[in-house]
Amino acid sequence: MSIFKLPDLGEGLQEADIREWHVKEGDTIKVDQPLVSVETAKAVVEVPSPQSGKILKLHGKNGDTIAVGAALVTFEGGAAETHTPAKPAAPKADAIRDTGVVVGAMKQGNEVVAEKMTTVGTAAGLKVTPAVRALAHRLNVDLTIITPSGPDGMVTAADVQRVHKILTEVGPLEKLRGARKAMAQTMSQSRDEVMHTTVTDDAVLHAWGDTKQDTTLRLIRAMAAGIKVEPAVNAWFDQAEIGRRVLPKIHLGMAVDTPEGLFVCVLQDIANRNEDSLRKGLEKMKVDTINRTVPAEELRGYTITLSNFGKFGGKYATPVIVPPTVAIVAAGKTREAVVPVAGQIKISKVLPLSVTFDHRAVTGGEATRFLSALIKDLEKAS
Repeated sequence: MSIFKLPDLGEGLQEADIREWHVKEGDTIKVDQPLVSVETAKAVVEVPSPQSGKILKLHGKNGDTIAVGAALVTFEGGAAETHTPAKPAAPKADAIRDTGVVVGAMKQGNEVVAEKMTTVGTAAGLKVTPAVRALAHRLNVDLTIITPSGPDGMVTAADVQRVHKILTEVGPLEKLRGARKAMAQTMSQSRDEVMHTTVTDDAVLHAWGDTKQDTTLRLIRAMAAGIKVEPAVNAWFDQAEIGRRVLPKIHLGMAVDTPEGLFVCVLQDIANRNEDSLRKGLEKMKVDTINRTVPAEELRGYTITLSNFGKFGGKYATPVIVPPTVAIVAAGKTREAVVPVAGQIKISKVLPLSVTFDHRAVTGGEATRFLSALIKDLEKAS
């Protein structure tokens, strides 16, 4: 037999979720015939068969997560591949299975010993006795989500049972997969690596009058104008070297909300594209995101990001920067407001804007000059 392992899917991805098998055990297939569709953090990928032959075993079912290099399909014939599993560690004397049975050597004695508290998994350290820890293990309750009620911050058996009851009522945990899982991981990375700072202001769109304008296209043009004034926001930060690369071309990452999670697709070189080209790019991005067919080159390499969340609601935000970029612009919901215009009071459309920047790489002056230039371009008639 021969074993085909999940190949490297590129982009530094280490795993994928099985979305749909196109074959079943016992099938005879040809080389390059589609084997399986897998969902990565970036897209849905078809994995073709590396050989012709009969399938003996499929390693995984729909929804399973497979690591790169793990067995995917076993074929009949070919050189056999063997795998020696790691030798399991010897059980500890106080190890406890889900049944509550103690594993290991038991010693008999008449001495009464008081249980000692240990700490577990939070910054401050939760206090818990071995018996309560065992109860939490048996009931599959994560101790770190419990608010202790015992003396001196100790987790009690009643605390564990209370949380178990709540978890039973709300139903099973939904494991995040694909784009939503990648989003969670990216947000954690951003929290750990970026010094987020946000500035906000309003663009008064009085000059637009009653003319219908595409707000997204105007925002894209205004961002290019702002970067021309202050190039520092169009950069990548190297955390290891403590340095930045200010980039000559603007590859705009567009945050796209979907039921599966957040995608950031790329509009290449926005400063050197006309309105028609940008409009077609946005339409293609929308269709590709819905169909999960975004090309790999349009999911990487962006230099600054735009989140036009205002179409859903909200005014200001603290948008999250994805390393190695150093800035993101968020546009809130356009509203009518009473504002001063040329010394007179007018009712005008106002667009709230938020710019989050990485304060390790961008100064407050650079960020606010960028925001001012962006607003100046937005407030033009056309």
